[in-house]
Amino acid sequence: MNEEAPHEATDIFEWANHTDAHKHELDVEFFLVNRNYTPYSTRVNDELDAQLKPLFLLDMMSQVELGAGTGLAVRDYELSEQEDNVLLRTELDKVKHADTLIHLIEHERHDMVEFSEQEHEFKRIKAIIAKFSYRSDPSKKFYVVKRVSAGNVLHGATSWQFKDGSFSAFTPEFGWKVPTDSQVLIVNKDIFIFNQSKFERLFNYEFKKQLLADQKVAEIEKHFKLSFPDGLDLQTAVRERKKAVNKLQKLEVGAVTQEQAIQYADDMQLELMTDDAGAIIIMDGNDLDMFVNLINEDYITSEITGRRYEIKAKRALDDPEGEPPRG
Repeated sequence: MNEEAPHEATDIFEWANHTDAHKHELDVEFFLVNRNYTPYSTRVNDELDAQLKPLFLLDMMSQVELGAGTGLAVRDYELSEQEDNVLLRTELDKVKHADTLIHLIEHERHDMVEFSEQEHEFKRIKAIIAKFSYRSDPSKKFYVVKRVSAGNVLHGATSWQFKDGSFSAFTPEFGWKVPTDSQVLIVNKDIFIFNQSKFERLFNYEFKKQLLADQKVAEIEKHFKLSFPDGLDLQTAVRERKKAVNKLQKLEVGAVTQEQAIQYADDMQLELMTDDAGAIIIMDGNDLDMFVNLINEDYITSEITGRRYEIKAKRALDDPEGEPPRG
């Protein structure tokens, strides 16, 4: 059986030197990505050519070249924290959303639609990807990703522009102030992380949280009988659900049993399904949220109004004075 060759990390310093030497031979394409990680093609007018490389590439390249002389260390994201003179790196296939986006851009371009404000709304866009390729060898490419923040968007209906000494109506549909900071670079099969918090928000990838969530998943699988549709399991379902990942961080597995969870759902009049073997059926993210809420005791009925509530956050109270602690 053929074993897959071990991944050889990209030499970021060699990349910077090579790119600097060939920076005038680069072509660039842009893609917008919405909150559901759907990419759209988009066009940039020729009048912006002079801004593209300074905004998306040159500062990032200069940081690496300067770091080569100041002892910049490249460390694995999963094992390190970002600090001064440290550049974090991870493998592309570990970051599912990033890996999928690059695959779609490279192999599913024919199915991609062009972005339209009327159909897709820029307020739903969370990232812009600049794809750089070498004219001499288009197979060689790299990607620069920046987060799109609502705070950098100007909408025509509510914005003014200052021109020729006076304010006037802002005529475009919207404007976007491009962030100048270096954020994420994807070269070959590696992701280089210049801004850790923006990387995590861009791709919903928080390894340390996910690592703990994976441990909780293993505990849940030992304590509960669950049923999933083909192609889905608890690990996959949790990784697709940031809400569940966050909830699992403080979950005490085993405090609620399978039978108690089913009865609890019945008492709260929730549509929790079980199969003939008594396994709890989880068909989608909503079912997963309900299950996690049940085993975390996150539903309550008001004794005053009788209304049902989902508890977003809770803090246990001390036992009343004079009563023995509850076990």
